[in-house]
Amino acid sequence: MDEETRYEAVRSRDGRFDGVFFFGVETTGIYCRPSCPAVTPKRRNVRFFATAAAAQGSGFRACRRCRPDAVPGSAEWNARADVVGRAMRLIGDGVVDREGVAGLAARLGYSARQVQRQLTAELGAGPVALARAQRAHTARVLLQTTGLPVTEIAFASGFASVRQFNDTVRAVYAATPTALRDAAPRGSRSGTPGAGIPLRLAHRGPYQAGPVFDRLASEAVPGVEEVTGPPGRRVFRRTLRLPYGTGIVAVDERPGAARPGGGAHPGGWLHTRLHLTDPRDLTTAVQRLRRLFDLDADPYAVDERLGADPRLAPLVAARPGLRVPGAADPEEFAVRALVGTAEAQRLVQRYGKALDAPCGTLTHLFPEPGVLAEAEPGGPLGALAAALADGAVRLDAGADRDDAQQALLAVDGVDAATAAAVRARALGDPDVAPPGADVPDTWRPWRTYAVHHLLVAGEWELT
Repeated sequence: MDEETRYEAVRSRDGRFDGVFFFGVETTGIYCRPSCPAVTPKRRNVRFFATAAAAQGSGFRACRRCRPDAVPGSAEWNARADVVGRAMRLIGDGVVDREGVAGLAARLGYSARQVQRQLTAELGAGPVALARAQRAHTARVLLQTTGLPVTEIAFASGFASVRQFNDTVRAVYAATPTALRDAAPRGSRSGTPGAGIPLRLAHRGPYQAGPVFDRLASEAVPGVEEVTGPPGRRVFRRTLRLPYGTGIVAVDERPGAARPGGGAHPGGWLHTRLHLTDPRDLTTAVQRLRRLFDLDADPYAVDERLGADPRLAPLVAARPGLRVPGAADPEEFAVRALVGTAEAQRLVQRYGKALDAPCGTLTHLFPEPGVLAEAEPGGPLGALAAALADGAVRLDAGADRDDAQQALLAVDGVDAATAAAVRARALGDPDVAPPGADVPDTWRPWRTYAVHHLLVAGEWELT
């Protein structure tokens, strides 16, 4: 998009571009999302940025009205397989906070200087600035939704010191942490210990929650996952293994309403509540849920391409904004794709780690690959578990998809269909066709979505 096209999107308050770019207003020093309901600024006063971090780095603070830090992530990072796309997925997963820029670069197979140069050249911000913007958003969420002490929130958000936390919050939000907490909407903060962190996971455009919950219900592994309630009012719950501890999440099928005054093509959100044993896991948990529910997708681009196909047009018209469920834990999904749901349940009962504080039927974490490799070393399961445990197969957020697929196919007992399913669901590749299927090239780059439309409509069998 050129700048004039972007300005037209701002003038029309077009929610399709929320998260795709941001704009700053030089006369106010504020940056916004394209759908901000405020009065449209004059063109000569507007600057455009690829990321919130770039806007913050140029001295702009976040708009309190449209909350640009809470927009869906750009769908570009899910679709792209290059180093910038992989880096953005890893930063979103919290790798810079846990391992630093050196750890990010090592995972990408580049030097720290190369990663810095590529991100800055394309996005206007390096990995530290991008991670800083993410920390600021995490801090705001914790300040406005929990009763945690400010000092604990500073470190839970990923900041190295309370001073760094205070300085960043002031720079991004033009308010102290205490003032930011006091400005939270009434009733937004958890009133009782253990109530969890209430979240709104934003998405752009229409969202077909029903088929997503149908799929998750059909695949649920007892002890780890459950879907309860009648259709349209279901709740998905599951346990999470996270870098610093464990979590339990509950996601409501009923969608949140679009923002009043949100302009053209508004999005919405999924109501979510997270229970974490360590609040430092908030960023990682949120990103993994966003991938599980495919919340950063661009439904307009997908529907436009697939809706032009005669076979798919009626399916797209019937279910605009259809999403493809991803995976909360890619390694877990790979094992489950190989062995099936019934066998996965046996593995959980026999080898899964019991939660210290079970929640109803949620009692265990799915067993780690290292545990499975040691417990059942023979056969395809043992081979896959060993490959995941020793790093021969990498499925983290920044994994190279081609390399991962080839590594999976090299594991004894993993067939092409299993590898394709892992690539589509665990690695979030939007353009995967089942092996051997006659899928037209006109469905590119959204073949994963095309096949899912056929599957949901009953015109394709899940194997």
